[in-house]
Amino acid sequence: MMKSRLILAIGLVAAASQVTAGPQSFTTARSFAMGGTGVATAHPASASTANPAMMAMKQHGWADDFGLILPSVNARVADEEEVVNQIDDIQDTIDQLDAQIDARNDSGIRDSAGRLGDQLEELNRDTMRVDAGVGLSLAVPTSKLSIGVFTAGSLRATARGNVSEDDLALLESFEIDPDEAEKFDNIGDVLDSNGVIIAAAYAEVGLSLAKAFELSNDNILSVGISPKYVELRTFEYMQEVSDFEDDDFDADEYQTEKSGFNADLGAAYSFGETQKWTAGLAVRNIVPMELDSQSGRTFELDPKVTAGIAHAGNMHVITAELDLTENKAFGYEDDTQWAALGAEFDVFRAVQLRGGIRQNLSSNDNNDGIEEKTQLTFGVGLSPFGAHLEISGLVSDADVGGAIELGAAF
Repeated sequence: MMKSRLILAIGLVAAASQVTAGPQSFTTARSFAMGGTGVATAHPASASTANPAMMAMKQHGWADDFGLILPSVNARVADEEEVVNQIDDIQDTIDQLDAQIDARNDSGIRDSAGRLGDQLEELNRDTMRVDAGVGLSLAVPTSKLSIGVFTAGSLRATARGNVSEDDLALLESFEIDPDEAEKFDNIGDVLDSNGVIIAAAYAEVGLSLAKAFELSNDNILSVGISPKYVELRTFEYMQEVSDFEDDDFDADEYQTEKSGFNADLGAAYSFGETQKWTAGLAVRNIVPMELDSQSGRTFELDPKVTAGIAHAGNMHVITAELDLTENKAFGYEDDTQWAALGAEFDVFRAVQLRGGIRQNLSSNDNNDGIEEKTQLTFGVGLSPFGAHLEISGLVSDADVGGAIELGAAF
């Protein structure tokens, strides 16, 4: 029952935002596989969501005239304590306890009350997290002015169990004296322990413009901008663990929303004897935006500054990237500030093998959410005749995730 509630909650937030959205920046499947990097390595079609300046930079000859992503989808799940299954089991035990009270089964009441108390203690402050994203883009690089259009977004939702000490004391009294339980018609109605879902989401649609300038030393400097329209949403839902019913759910009751115009800026510089080195700098969401949830939590969409450097050859790309700003937590989660390494090996322009690692540099000693520390990523790209299929994965101590993308480039 809880599982269907969580899926429904996430689905309704996504539908209301028109694309699946959230506070974590959207990344394409190629970026996902390379540790989330892209500021100095993005291809034209992915430049709009990584660094708009890269749309005008020199790429491989088979990938710098046209780019299309239709679509790119990714998701991550962290559920170490199996929160969904725990709440399902609790609801089953509540039903069993009610049946035993009706039957005046004293030994059954003692057993079920003890088991329910243990289940609630295990659930307390256990947390799960879901991230999802989707994006589409079209890019047409030219020597005069490169132009692209895009829409993208991400969702982060966290769910947690909160257990009342009064509930534990009440169930303990049932174990001591089953007659105490027979005073209640429905145990679920008197339990205050609850489950909470908190989500933050954003959706964006925009236009990217980039221009490259050839310098006197044959190096290239590119600058780009992506003006865009952004919509933010927050969602909070709290209900007693016994009472998660789909037909009682109304997403509009639990949402707040805000929209406005924003922009991303980017710059890229190629250097070296054959311009195989590229340095990039991107600033996403240059206009700070805030949205308060119904309970007063603040979702902050602050400017995010990322710097990167990459070396590219005919068969390889190696890159390093660093967030210069911190992404603040909204729900039961960690603040994040990533340092990442990524690599790509190209086999005859037909198969690309990718890998990456990234480390969260933020201090989260006082955070009570799921930890985000070291993440390992990997992926493969298939690109016959200009068509692209990208498949990527992610693993960490807490997360598992994946991404898939369809597109074209020539």
